[in-house]
Amino acid sequence: MDILPILSTLRRHKITAFLVIIEIALTCAIVCNAVFIISQRLDRMNMPSGVDEHRLLDIQLADIGATSDQKSRTLTDLAALRQIPGVSQVASVRQVPFGNSSSNSGIKLDTTQKSETLSATLYSGENIVPTFGVQLIAGRDLLPDEYLDFDQVVRAAAAKDAKSMPHVVLITQKMAERLWPGQQALGKQFYISDYPLTVVGVVKELIRPSIWDESAKSYSMILPMRMAHGEYVIRTATPQDRDRVLAAALAKLKEINPHRVVLKKRTMDDVRHEFFQDDRAMAGLLVGVCLALLVVTALGIVGLGSFWVAQRRRQIGVRRALGATRRNILNYFQTENFLLATIGIAVGMVLAYGINLALMVHYELPRLPAIYFPVGALSLWVIGQLAVLGPAMRAAAVPPVVATRSV
Repeated sequence: MDILPILSTLRRHKITAFLVIIEIALTCAIVCNAVFIISQRLDRMNMPSGVDEHRLLDIQLADIGATSDQKSRTLTDLAALRQIPGVSQVASVRQVPFGNSSSNSGIKLDTTQKSETLSATLYSGENIVPTFGVQLIAGRDLLPDEYLDFDQVVRAAAAKDAKSMPHVVLITQKMAERLWPGQQALGKQFYISDYPLTVVGVVKELIRPSIWDESAKSYSMILPMRMAHGEYVIRTATPQDRDRVLAAALAKLKEINPHRVVLKKRTMDDVRHEFFQDDRAMAGLLVGVCLALLVVTALGIVGLGSFWVAQRRRQIGVRRALGATRRNILNYFQTENFLLATIGIAVGMVLAYGINLALMVHYELPRLPAIYFPVGALSLWVIGQLAVLGPAMRAAAVPPVVATRSV
């Protein structure tokens, strides 16, 4: 169809056409960036933890009053929990992945370094690897005779007694690659507060309890320290055993010592769900914003199309009387709307790129992938053509006799 008559008509309705173009441009810019942010949040929410989440339980207890035999009580608790049917592994730990409570330490490759190479999370607790279900990809697990009591390590650190400190460690693959790019990590040493640790094993993944830097989310290590802080992680034989095992474990722990308060009793799925609740809320909010913008844009196109059909009924009738078919009228309005949408989308893509640059500078968001531009354009084209279809069909239904009526 010759678009010159369409352009001529639009020039006579500049303000209305301009408002539609701006509406489409803003929708394109906002939706492209919002969908990108949503995809980022979904990727974050689905990040692997490195542990067997669907079979893990986390129980945190607190004693009422001071206790002097916490170590023996922990051994009693562990022995009792292992006897519960459906329990595969048990460990007394200090923190769990996605737990939001994190113990971290700076790492140096040389004691003469002025600044730390990186910061890593310290996981500690006997039997962590089999309990968490962490995959060991190089070296070996920590040995029973390499473990030290946590209190002993604290006293040794205060006294600067290097001989009574842990000497071996497990680290994640990402941490190994960051410390020694392209090299074998086994047998290498690094330092925590000038105390040397030798890498004896590398695990594929073990996510940090708190994540404030996406690039460092996998910088974790496991130290050979026995914990007696009243937090137990239980690995069940199957995911279906979790509810039953959790109830049995709580009953058993209460039976052993009724003078304790249960602070937390949850599955690792619950831990993940709680950790990402803000990301989930943001993604939901942005989805709502995108839908609202698209609906408003579609309604704006419908309203404009209906207005123009009402204003041009006599013109449409004249064209019908001169031989224009219903299909010609329908194509006219569809083409007119397509031109407006195309201009709006072109402007919107420039705005989307500018908004993304601002987000990159102020919020460290990655660059908007180019694929979002054609996908966003196609979506708005489809929505625009569908929105104008109703008014266009009403225009096509205007009979030629309208041209003979007096104004």
